[in-house]
Amino acid sequence: MDVKAAAVIAGLVVACAPALVTKTHAREPGTAVAALQNPAGPAAEPSNNGRRRRPLKAARKHSGGETSIARQEDASAEVPTHFSESIGWRLIEDRMTGARLGLPEKLVPRASTTRSGSRWTSAQGQIQIETFRLAEASLPALFEEEKKASRRQIVSSDLKSDSFIVSGVQGLKYFLVRAAARGNEVRGITILYDQATNGTMEGVAHAMAAAFTAFPDPNAPPPAGVRRAVEYGSAIVVDANGDLIAPAHVTEDCRTITVPPFGHADRLAADKASDLALVRLYGVPNLVPAQLGEGYTSGDITVIGVADPLAQAGAAIATSSTAHLTAQGVDPAPKPGFSGAAAINAHGVLAGMVDVKPAVLAAGAAAIPAAALVPADAIRAFLQTQGIAPRASETDHAAAEQSVLRIICVRQ
Repeated sequence: MDVKAAAVIAGLVVACAPALVTKTHAREPGTAVAALQNPAGPAAEPSNNGRRRRPLKAARKHSGGETSIARQEDASAEVPTHFSESIGWRLIEDRMTGARLGLPEKLVPRASTTRSGSRWTSAQGQIQIETFRLAEASLPALFEEEKKASRRQIVSSDLKSDSFIVSGVQGLKYFLVRAAARGNEVRGITILYDQATNGTMEGVAHAMAAAFTAFPDPNAPPPAGVRRAVEYGSAIVVDANGDLIAPAHVTEDCRTITVPPFGHADRLAADKASDLALVRLYGVPNLVPAQLGEGYTSGDITVIGVADPLAQAGAAIATSSTAHLTAQGVDPAPKPGFSGAAAINAHGVLAGMVDVKPAVLAAGAAAIPAAALVPADAIRAFLQTQGIAPRASETDHAAAEQSVLRIICVRQ
C-alpha cells in the first residue's frame, strides 16, 4: 500500500465512520469456515433498501499500473501504524489462533470465541470479523471451499503456495477472507460487512488484510503498539505482604494476571505517565522486597529479570546481566520478558525499574526494543500515593534476585 493509498484509506475511515447503520437485520448463512467450525452461524443481513453499492475491489488503478489486494499480503509493514481514534484501530494478538491482526475495536465492540478462533461484531451485527485456525487442512482445498461458499459472488481470488485471499459479495454483504499455511496448519481471517457500511469498511478491510500476520515470529519483539494475547514481564516485590510493581503497559487490559508460583494477582492502581502499576498477591507472606535507592541516574547496573519462556527454553528463573545507564536509557536493552526488571546499582540497592518497549521506527523497518529506567524516586512517589512505605533495610545481590518475579498477563 503506497502513501497515497494509505492517505485515502485514512480519509475514508475518518469521514465515513458515522455512516454505520444501526437497524436490526435478518440473518444469513455463514462463510465456509464458519459453517464448518461454528454452527451458531454468522451474521446479520441488511434489508436492500438502497441502491447496490460497488463490491470490494480487488484491482485498483495507481500511477504506473495496477495493484491487487493479494499484493497486500507482503505489505503489512506499509500499513499505517494507526487509524483515527474514531474506529479504535489497534494491533492485537489473537489468543485463540496465535495470529496477529489489526482490529477496529470501536466498530466491533462485542467479542466472543468460536470452536476455531475468535469473533468480533458490531452492536447490530452489520460488521463481523472472525479468525480461524485449522490444525490439519489443505490450503488449496480450503481456497476452493471459500470460493464455492453459499451465496458468494467472487470478485477477486488469488492462491499462492503458502496463502490465499478471496473477496466479493455474499448475499447482501461484502466479504474478504485471507488465510496462510505453515505445514498442515492454516490460520485465517474472515471480514463480513453490510453494504451500507462500505464507505468505512472498504478501507478498513484492506488495512486488516495487510496487517494480518498468521504466524508471527515468537522470538522477535512485537511491533510498537501491539497488544499481545499472552504477555510475559517481570515484577519487583516492594512489600513483604504481597505488593509488587510492574510496568503499566504489561498489566493493561488483562483478563487474568498470574505471578508464578504463587498464582492470581490483581492490578490495584497504575500511573501511565511513569508506566508503573501496583500489583498485589493475596495470602503470600514473607516475600523479599527490594531496597529502593536514591538519585542514581548513570553508571553501571545489574539488570535482574525473568526472561520470556522462549528466551530461556521454558524456564522461569530470575537471571541477571550487566548494562550501562545513560541519558538515553539502559544499554544494551535486555531480553524479552525483562520489562519490569530490577536495575541494581553498585551498592546493591534498586536504582529503578527497567521499562522495555518497542521503538517506533520508519515504515518498513524492524522495531528494536528500547529500554528506559523508571527511577527509584518515581517508584517511591508512586508507592506513597498508594500508602505503601518502601523497605529501608540493606540488601544484597542474592536478595535482589529473590525480589524479582515473573508476571503473566492473559488478555481476552
